[in-house]
Amino acid sequence: MTAKRAFDPVVDAGTRILILGSLPGEASLAVSQYYAHPRNAFWRLMGDLLDQPDLYERAYADRLTALRARGVGLWDTVAEAERIGSLDTAIRLPVHADLPGLAAALPNLQAIAFNGGKAAQLGRRILAGSAITTELIDLPSSSPAHARPFAEKQQQWSVLAPYLG
Repeated sequence: MTAKRAFDPVVDAGTRILILGSLPGEASLAVSQYYAHPRNAFWRLMGDLLDQPDLYERAYADRLTALRARGVGLWDTVAEAERIGSLDTAIRLPVHADLPGLAAALPNLQAIAFNGGKAAQLGRRILAGSAITTELIDLPSSSPAHARPFAEKQQQWSVLAPYLG
């Protein structure tokens, strides 16, 4: 089994909220883009929050630029792991990402949001005992594997609105 690796973090000094997934899925790894599966709701959810409903239709670089412009960063809780397929339940032998180190390097960070239960479980464990005092927010997964109505996810993700510049 081949180890799967997370992408580099998408952050800058203006990052106010860091959204953490678990580990990119197969569709994302294939094209080196966060949340690339066409049924993943992430880009639609963020487009609604940013008042940019066409965000999911834009080129990937433009989507990242739109996030950074509003203080949103992306990364994952798992730096590397073995996994067959894309499901979080299949993650084996995870090597945790240096979340405390990244968070400490972001001077304007106000909150860390976990995209899904596995990200929250791992992320909270990684951050436990660190000096990080930002708010931690658990969100329902944007993944199509977690079938919830879009409107329900949209309502729950709206808690991010106060952190968007």
